[in-house]
Amino acid sequence: MNIKEVLKNYDKKNITIGVLGGHSGLDVCRGAKKLGFKTVAVCQKGRELTYSKYYKTRDGKGCVDEIIVLDKFSDITKDEVQEKLRKMNTIFIHNRYFWVYFDFKDIEENFNVPIYGTRTMLKLEERNVPKNQYYLMEKAGIRFPKIYDNPKKIDKLCIVKASEAARGYERAFFFVSSAEEYKQRSEELIKAGKVTEKAMKEAVIEEYIVGAQINFNYFYSNLTNELELMGTDTRRQTNLDGVLRLPATEQIEAMKHMELKYIETGHITCTTKESILEKAFKLGEGFVATSKKECSPGIIGPFALQGAVVAEEGKEDIVIFDVSMRIPGSPGTMFTPHTGYLYGDSISYGERIATEIKKALDEDKLEEVCT
Repeated sequence: MNIKEVLKNYDKKNITIGVLGGHSGLDVCRGAKKLGFKTVAVCQKGRELTYSKYYKTRDGKGCVDEIIVLDKFSDITKDEVQEKLRKMNTIFIHNRYFWVYFDFKDIEENFNVPIYGTRTMLKLEERNVPKNQYYLMEKAGIRFPKIYDNPKKIDKLCIVKASEAARGYERAFFFVSSAEEYKQRSEELIKAGKVTEKAMKEAVIEEYIVGAQINFNYFYSNLTNELELMGTDTRRQTNLDGVLRLPATEQIEAMKHMELKYIETGHITCTTKESILEKAFKLGEGFVATSKKECSPGIIGPFALQGAVVAEEGKEDIVIFDVSMRIPGSPGTMFTPHTGYLYGDSISYGERIATEIKKALDEDKLEEVCT
Protein backbone atom coordinates (compact mmCIF):
# COMPACT_ATOMS: atom_id res chain seq x y z
CA MET A 1 0.00 0.00 0.00
CA ASN A 2 1.26 3.45 -0.90
CA ILE A 3 1.39 5.89 2.04
CA LYS A 4 0.51 8.78 -0.27
CA GLU A 5 -2.66 6.92 -1.24
CA VAL A 6 -3.46 6.33 2.42
CA LEU A 7 -3.12 10.05 3.12
CA LYS A 8 -5.36 10.93 0.17
CA ASN A 9 -8.14 8.88 1.77
CA TYR A 10 -7.75 10.49 5.20
CA ASP A 11 -10.24 12.99 6.60
CA LYS A 12 -7.79 15.84 7.06
CA LYS A 13 -10.13 17.59 9.51
CA ASN A 14 -10.21 14.59 11.80
CA ILE A 15 -6.58 13.55 12.26
CA THR A 16 -5.47 11.38 15.20
CA ILE A 17 -1.90 11.38 16.49
CA GLY A 18 -0.75 7.86 17.36
CA VAL A 19 2.06 6.61 19.60
CA LEU A 20 3.24 3.43 21.21
CA GLY A 21 2.56 3.33 24.93
CA GLY A 22 6.09 4.03 26.14
CA HIS A 23 9.27 6.11 25.73
CA SER A 24 7.92 9.59 24.85
CA GLY A 25 4.27 8.73 24.20
CA LEU A 26 2.80 11.03 26.84
CA ASP A 27 4.88 13.99 25.68
CA VAL A 28 3.56 13.50 22.13
CA CYS A 29 -0.05 13.10 23.31
CA ARG A 30 0.12 16.21 25.46
CA GLY A 31 1.38 18.30 22.57
CA ALA A 32 -1.14 16.82 20.17
CA LYS A 33 -4.07 17.61 22.49
CA LYS A 34 -2.83 21.17 22.92
CA LEU A 35 -3.01 21.64 19.15
CA GLY A 36 -6.51 20.14 18.96
CA PHE A 37 -5.72 16.62 17.70
CA LYS A 38 -7.21 13.40 19.00
CA THR A 39 -4.73 10.85 20.37
CA VAL A 40 -4.38 7.09 20.47
CA ALA A 41 -1.81 5.01 22.35
CA VAL A 42 -1.08 1.45 21.23
CA CYS A 43 -0.17 -0.47 24.39
CA GLN A 44 1.13 -3.88 25.33
CA LYS A 45 -1.04 -5.95 27.67
CA GLY A 46 0.16 -5.61 31.22
CA ARG A 47 1.72 -2.20 30.56
CA GLU A 48 -1.33 -0.16 29.63
CA LEU A 49 -2.51 1.48 32.88
CA THR A 50 -0.38 4.60 32.42
CA TYR A 51 -2.43 5.32 29.29
CA SER A 52 -5.78 3.68 30.02
CA LYS A 53 -6.12 4.98 33.60
CA TYR A 54 -3.64 7.51 34.93
CA TYR A 55 -3.39 9.81 31.89
CA LYS A 56 -6.62 8.84 30.13
CA THR A 57 -8.65 11.83 28.93
CA ARG A 58 -11.51 12.52 31.34
CA ASP A 59 -13.22 15.52 32.97
CA GLY A 60 -10.93 18.01 31.27
CA LYS A 61 -7.82 16.14 32.38
CA GLY A 62 -5.43 13.71 30.69
CA CYS A 63 -4.09 13.50 27.16
CA VAL A 64 -4.77 9.95 25.88
CA ASP A 65 -8.16 9.71 24.15
CA GLU A 66 -8.09 6.11 22.94
CA ILE A 67 -5.99 3.03 23.59
CA ILE A 68 -5.48 -0.16 21.63
CA VAL A 69 -4.19 -3.01 23.80
CA LEU A 70 -2.18 -5.75 22.07
CA ASP A 71 -0.68 -8.98 23.39
CA LYS A 72 2.68 -7.66 22.24
CA PHE A 73 3.78 -4.44 20.60
CA SER A 74 4.78 -6.17 17.36
CA ASP A 75 1.10 -7.06 16.76
CA ILE A 76 0.68 -3.50 15.52
CA THR A 77 1.53 -4.76 12.02
CA LYS A 78 -1.52 -7.06 11.99
CA ASP A 79 -3.99 -6.05 9.30
CA GLU A 80 -6.89 -5.48 11.69
CA VAL A 81 -4.82 -3.17 13.90
CA GLN A 82 -3.56 -1.16 10.96
CA GLU A 83 -7.08 -0.89 9.57
CA LYS A 84 -8.32 0.48 12.88
CA LEU A 85 -5.54 3.07 12.92
CA ARG A 86 -6.26 4.14 9.35
CA LYS A 87 -9.98 4.49 10.12
CA MET A 88 -8.96 6.91 12.86
CA ASN A 89 -6.90 8.88 10.29
CA THR A 90 -3.81 8.19 12.38
CA ILE A 91 -0.40 9.72 11.86
CA PHE A 92 2.09 7.74 13.95
CA ILE A 93 5.01 9.37 15.76
CA HIS A 94 7.89 6.92 15.90
CA ASN A 95 10.26 6.68 18.84
CA ARG A 96 12.88 4.27 20.13
CA TYR A 97 10.15 2.04 21.59
CA PHE A 98 8.56 1.84 18.18
CA TRP A 99 11.70 0.30 16.71
CA VAL A 100 12.96 -1.82 19.60
CA TYR A 101 10.02 -4.21 19.40
CA PHE A 102 9.80 -4.62 15.63
CA ASP A 103 11.78 -5.87 12.71
CA PHE A 104 12.95 -2.83 10.75
CA LYS A 105 11.93 -4.33 7.42
CA ASP A 106 8.47 -5.15 8.73
CA ILE A 107 7.88 -1.53 9.73
CA GLU A 108 9.43 -0.11 6.58
CA GLU A 109 7.46 -2.31 4.21
CA ASN A 110 4.38 -3.66 6.01
CA PHE A 111 3.22 -0.95 8.42
CA ASN A 112 0.83 0.88 6.12
CA VAL A 113 0.06 3.76 8.44
CA PRO A 114 1.66 7.18 7.80
CA ILE A 115 4.64 7.91 10.07
CA TYR A 116 5.73 11.48 10.77
CA GLY A 117 9.41 11.52 9.82
CA THR A 118 11.66 9.32 7.71
CA ARG A 119 10.96 5.70 8.57
CA THR A 120 13.91 4.31 6.59
CA MET A 121 16.53 6.15 8.68
CA LEU A 122 15.79 4.54 12.04
CA LYS A 123 17.75 1.38 11.32
CA LEU A 124 20.87 3.50 10.83
CA GLU A 125 21.07 3.94 14.60
CA GLU A 126 22.24 0.32 14.66
CA ARG A 127 26.00 -0.09 14.39
CA ASN A 128 26.00 -3.25 12.27
CA VAL A 129 24.23 -1.93 9.17
CA PRO A 130 25.68 -0.22 6.07
CA LYS A 131 25.86 3.57 6.02
CA ASN A 132 25.00 3.73 9.72
CA GLN A 133 25.33 6.63 12.12
CA TYR A 134 29.14 6.52 12.04
CA TYR A 135 29.10 6.79 8.24
CA LEU A 136 26.71 9.76 8.37
CA MET A 137 28.74 11.53 11.06
CA GLU A 138 31.95 11.05 9.11
CA LYS A 139 30.34 12.46 5.97
CA ALA A 140 28.94 15.38 7.98
CA GLY A 141 32.30 16.19 9.56
CA ILE A 142 31.01 15.43 13.05
CA ARG A 143 33.68 14.32 15.47
CA PHE A 144 33.04 10.96 17.12
CA PRO A 145 35.25 8.61 19.16
CA LYS A 146 37.91 6.60 17.36
CA ILE A 147 36.55 3.17 16.45
CA TYR A 148 38.78 0.10 16.73
CA ASP A 149 38.02 -2.61 14.18
CA ASN A 150 40.23 -5.12 15.99
CA PRO A 151 40.78 -5.51 19.74
CA LYS A 152 44.47 -6.11 19.06
CA LYS A 153 44.74 -2.42 18.12
CA ILE A 154 43.52 -1.14 21.50
CA ASP A 155 46.12 1.32 22.77
CA LYS A 156 44.18 3.48 25.25
CA LEU A 157 41.16 3.33 27.52
CA CYS A 158 38.17 2.17 25.46
CA ILE A 159 34.51 1.45 26.07
CA VAL A 160 33.08 -1.69 24.49
CA LYS A 161 29.41 -1.69 23.49
CA ALA A 162 27.74 -5.06 22.94
CA SER A 163 24.07 -6.07 22.87
CA GLU A 164 22.84 -7.70 26.05
CA ALA A 165 21.84 -11.35 25.82
CA ALA A 166 18.60 -10.80 27.75
CA ARG A 167 17.56 -7.54 26.10
CA GLY A 168 19.06 -7.10 22.67
CA TYR A 169 18.00 -3.46 22.48
CA GLU A 170 20.09 -2.59 25.55
CA ARG A 171 23.87 -2.61 25.49
CA ALA A 172 26.33 -4.10 27.92
CA PHE A 173 29.25 -1.73 28.45
CA PHE A 174 32.70 -2.52 29.77
CA PHE A 175 36.05 -0.75 29.83
CA VAL A 176 39.38 -2.08 28.61
CA SER A 177 42.80 -0.62 27.88
CA SER A 178 44.48 -3.55 26.14
CA ALA A 179 43.76 -6.58 23.96
CA GLU A 180 44.40 -8.84 26.96
CA GLU A 181 41.79 -7.04 29.05
CA TYR A 182 39.32 -7.22 26.18
CA LYS A 183 39.77 -10.99 25.85
CA GLN A 184 39.45 -11.59 29.58
CA ARG A 185 36.41 -9.35 30.08
CA SER A 186 34.52 -10.61 27.03
CA GLU A 187 35.08 -14.24 28.04
CA GLU A 188 33.77 -13.46 31.53
CA LEU A 189 30.62 -11.84 30.17
CA ILE A 190 29.96 -14.68 27.71
CA LYS A 191 30.46 -17.29 30.44
CA ALA A 192 28.08 -15.39 32.75
CA GLY A 193 25.44 -15.26 30.01
CA LYS A 194 25.45 -11.45 29.90
CA VAL A 195 26.35 -11.35 26.19
CA THR A 196 26.53 -13.89 23.38
CA GLU A 197 29.54 -14.77 21.24
CA LYS A 198 27.68 -13.28 18.26
CA ALA A 199 27.13 -10.02 20.16
CA MET A 200 30.83 -9.79 20.96
CA LYS A 201 31.74 -10.29 17.31
CA GLU A 202 29.47 -7.35 16.47
CA ALA A 203 30.54 -5.23 19.47
CA VAL A 204 31.80 -1.70 18.93
CA ILE A 205 35.10 -0.72 20.53
CA GLU A 206 35.25 3.04 21.03
CA GLU A 207 37.91 5.34 22.39
CA TYR A 208 36.61 6.51 25.78
CA ILE A 209 35.98 10.25 25.80
CA VAL A 210 36.24 12.12 29.10
CA GLY A 211 33.99 15.16 29.11
CA ALA A 212 30.70 16.66 30.29
CA GLN A 213 28.03 14.48 28.72
CA ILE A 214 25.31 16.45 26.92
CA ASN A 215 22.57 15.47 24.51
CA PHE A 216 21.77 18.08 21.86
CA ASN A 217 18.11 17.69 20.89
CA TYR A 218 17.05 19.17 17.56
CA PHE A 219 14.03 19.66 15.34
CA TYR A 220 14.39 20.10 11.60
CA SER A 221 11.44 21.51 9.69
CA ASN A 222 11.56 20.45 6.07
CA LEU A 223 8.64 22.82 5.48
CA THR A 224 10.69 25.91 6.35
CA ASN A 225 14.20 24.42 5.99
CA GLU A 226 15.06 25.58 9.52
CA LEU A 227 16.93 23.75 12.27
CA GLU A 228 15.93 24.38 15.88
CA LEU A 229 17.64 23.36 19.11
CA MET A 230 14.85 22.06 21.32
CA GLY A 231 16.98 21.67 24.41
CA THR A 232 19.85 19.89 26.11
CA ASP A 233 19.93 17.17 28.73
CA THR A 234 22.09 14.42 30.16
CA ARG A 235 21.31 10.82 31.07
CA ARG A 236 20.44 9.07 34.31
CA GLN A 237 21.62 5.46 34.23
CA THR A 238 21.19 2.64 36.71
CA ASN A 239 22.99 1.35 38.56
CA LEU A 240 25.81 3.67 37.46
CA ASP A 241 24.27 6.77 39.05
CA GLY A 242 23.83 4.98 42.36
CA VAL A 243 27.46 3.88 42.39
CA LEU A 244 28.68 7.39 41.55
CA ARG A 245 26.89 8.75 44.62
CA LEU A 246 29.09 6.65 46.86
CA PRO A 247 32.45 7.88 48.20
CA ALA A 248 35.37 6.58 46.13
CA THR A 249 36.44 4.02 48.75
CA GLU A 250 32.89 2.66 48.94
CA GLN A 251 32.66 2.47 45.13
CA ILE A 252 35.65 0.13 45.07
CA GLU A 253 34.10 -2.04 47.78
CA ALA A 254 30.68 -2.07 46.09
CA MET A 255 32.17 -3.18 42.78
CA LYS A 256 33.44 -6.36 44.44
CA HIS A 257 29.83 -7.47 44.86
CA MET A 258 28.02 -6.12 41.84
CA GLU A 259 28.21 -5.61 38.09
CA LEU A 260 28.16 -2.01 36.86
CA LYS A 261 25.22 -1.37 34.52
CA TYR A 262 24.37 1.53 32.22
CA ILE A 263 20.63 1.03 31.76
CA GLU A 264 19.07 4.35 30.82
CA THR A 265 16.24 5.20 33.18
CA GLY A 266 15.77 8.93 32.74
CA HIS A 267 17.26 12.28 31.87
CA ILE A 268 18.29 15.42 33.71
CA THR A 269 17.73 18.80 32.16
CA CYS A 270 20.99 20.72 31.82
CA THR A 271 21.92 23.97 30.16
CA THR A 272 24.92 24.84 28.03
CA LYS A 273 26.99 27.98 27.63
CA GLU A 274 25.98 30.19 24.74
CA SER A 275 29.55 30.06 23.47
CA ILE A 276 29.07 26.48 22.26
CA LEU A 277 25.62 26.94 20.70
CA GLU A 278 26.96 27.99 17.32
CA LYS A 279 29.09 24.84 17.15
CA ALA A 280 26.08 22.75 18.19
CA PHE A 281 23.95 24.28 15.44
CA LYS A 282 26.66 23.68 12.85
CA LEU A 283 26.85 20.01 13.82
CA GLY A 284 23.09 19.70 13.49
CA GLU A 285 23.01 21.49 10.15
CA GLY A 286 25.81 19.26 8.88
CA PHE A 287 23.86 16.16 9.87
CA VAL A 288 20.69 17.41 8.17
CA ALA A 289 22.53 18.22 4.93
CA THR A 290 24.28 14.84 4.89
CA SER A 291 21.05 12.96 5.61
CA LYS A 292 19.45 14.59 2.57
CA LYS A 293 22.32 13.49 0.34
CA GLU A 294 22.67 9.96 1.71
CA CYS A 295 19.12 9.04 2.80
CA SER A 296 16.64 11.06 0.76
CA PRO A 297 14.43 12.82 1.79
CA GLY A 298 16.67 13.08 4.87
CA ILE A 299 15.84 13.66 8.50
CA ILE A 300 12.38 15.10 9.18
CA GLY A 301 11.45 16.54 12.55
CA PRO A 302 13.17 15.47 15.79
CA PHE A 303 16.63 13.99 16.18
CA ALA A 304 19.51 14.19 18.65
CA LEU A 305 23.28 14.19 18.69
CA GLN A 306 24.33 12.71 22.01
CA GLY A 307 27.86 13.12 23.27
CA ALA A 308 30.15 15.20 25.45
CA VAL A 309 31.84 18.58 25.56
CA VAL A 310 35.57 18.13 26.00
CA ALA A 311 38.31 20.62 26.90
CA GLU A 312 41.46 20.36 24.80
CA GLU A 313 44.37 22.76 24.44
CA GLY A 314 42.47 25.69 25.84
CA LYS A 315 39.32 25.21 23.77
CA GLU A 316 36.12 23.21 23.92
CA ASP A 317 34.93 20.71 21.36
CA ILE A 318 31.89 18.46 20.98
CA VAL A 319 32.31 14.72 20.49
CA ILE A 320 29.21 12.71 19.56
CA PHE A 321 28.68 9.14 20.78
CA ASP A 322 25.19 8.40 19.44
CA VAL A 323 22.65 9.73 16.97
CA SER A 324 18.92 9.40 17.67
CA MET A 325 17.06 9.66 14.36
CA ARG A 326 13.64 10.20 15.95
CA ILE A 327 12.20 11.87 19.03
CA PRO A 328 14.72 11.56 21.88
CA GLY A 329 13.67 9.98 25.15
CA SER A 330 13.71 13.14 27.27
CA PRO A 331 10.51 15.18 27.65
CA GLY A 332 12.55 17.52 29.86
CA THR A 333 13.89 19.51 26.91
CA MET A 334 11.05 22.00 27.34
CA PHE A 335 12.59 23.03 30.67
CA THR A 336 15.73 24.33 29.00
CA PRO A 337 15.48 27.86 27.59
CA HIS A 338 16.36 27.23 23.95
CA THR A 339 12.86 27.10 22.42
CA GLY A 340 11.88 30.08 24.56
CA TYR A 341 14.61 32.13 22.93
CA LEU A 342 12.94 31.36 19.59
CA TYR A 343 9.22 31.28 20.39
CA GLY A 344 8.94 33.40 23.53
CA ASP A 345 7.83 30.46 25.64
CA SER A 346 9.48 27.07 25.95
CA ILE A 347 7.65 24.27 24.13
CA SER A 348 7.84 20.49 24.32
CA TYR A 349 8.76 18.09 21.57
CA GLY A 350 5.15 16.91 21.48
CA GLU A 351 3.88 20.42 20.91
CA ARG A 352 6.52 21.15 18.27
CA ILE A 353 5.68 17.97 16.35
CA ALA A 354 1.94 18.73 16.53
CA THR A 355 2.56 22.29 15.36
CA GLU A 356 4.47 21.01 12.33
CA ILE A 357 1.75 18.51 11.43
CA LYS A 358 -0.88 21.24 11.72
CA LYS A 359 1.19 23.49 9.46
CA ALA A 360 1.50 20.67 6.91
CA LEU A 361 -2.28 20.17 7.02
CA ASP A 362 -2.97 23.90 6.60
CA GLU A 363 -0.59 24.07 3.63
CA ASP A 364 -1.75 20.74 2.13
CA LYS A 365 1.78 19.33 2.51
CA LEU A 366 1.14 16.30 4.69
CA GLU A 367 2.83 14.06 2.12
CA GLU A 368 6.05 16.03 2.61
CA VAL A 369 6.33 15.26 6.32
CA CYS A 370 5.00 11.69 6.41
CA THR A 371 6.52 8.50 5.03
